[in-house]
Amino acid sequence: MSFWQEYIKIGNLLVPRFMSGPLDGITDSPFRQLVRKFSPHELLYTEMRHVRCISTPKGGALALKFEQMERPINFQIAASSEEYIPMACEKILAAGVDAIDLNAGCPANNVVGSCCGSALMANPEKLEKILLALNKAVPNIPVTLKIRAGFTHKNALEIAKLAQDCGVAALAIHPRLKTQKFAGIPDYPLAGEVKKALSIPVLLSGNIVNFATAKRAYEITGVDGFLIGRGMWAKPWKLLEIQKHSQNEEFHVSSEMILQVALEHLQLMVQHYGIRGLYRDWE
Repeated sequence: MSFWQEYIKIGNLLVPRFMSGPLDGITDSPFRQLVRKFSPHELLYTEMRHVRCISTPKGGALALKFEQMERPINFQIAASSEEYIPMACEKILAAGVDAIDLNAGCPANNVVGSCCGSALMANPEKLEKILLALNKAVPNIPVTLKIRAGFTHKNALEIAKLAQDCGVAALAIHPRLKTQKFAGIPDYPLAGEVKKALSIPVLLSGNIVNFATAKRAYEITGVDGFLIGRGMWAKPWKLLEIQKHSQNEEFHVSSEMILQVALEHLQLMVQHYGIRGLYRDWE
């Protein structure tokens, strides 16, 4: 078996090297169900949800509603303190997820403005408290962390070591600063430094859209796995495509398959959100 077909160990999970990364408004339950039809074993991330929202009586109801066939699932949260973590994690665990991921990489202004996402990279003390609280709240499933190169300066190496010391089971890095958002060239050599410094699996995010880009990035970084984010948009078959190409096999999506998948996506969205939730702007 080649490197690309090997599984990696994240806590008590064994998963393929390519995973579906978190995309707000994209990687919801209907989309994950489509991905599962092509890729039955890969780890799938949910959309990010704030622990304060989840901890309210009806908060996060749709985010916590999913089919068992979508597992293994890594539920991504945002947090600005430890305050709501125990209550939120209790609800997340009751839903039956396989891992919990803390987002310390989102560059969106509204997220950063609430001291979440990549803002945590500018406050290592706060991040440490949150990670320790998470590991205490979910002792039986892996806690993972997603970071950037840094907030306004590159401190990913420092943050990565802190995360490992806090018991994080795997770390994903998008090697751009918060100020770069999704522009500019990702600092793959920095990701390589992080990989060399840690004993836990390191996953790479950022500009990985096919097997060719993954292979080039691996040659620079030596990372263990890859989160496919924007490359998954409207392509629930993307993980299968990359897997096939990693085995030097052809992969083709016909127009008929695209139409079939689109119609199934519509049906799944109606089932999940309801007809009024889907069409309310058309009334």
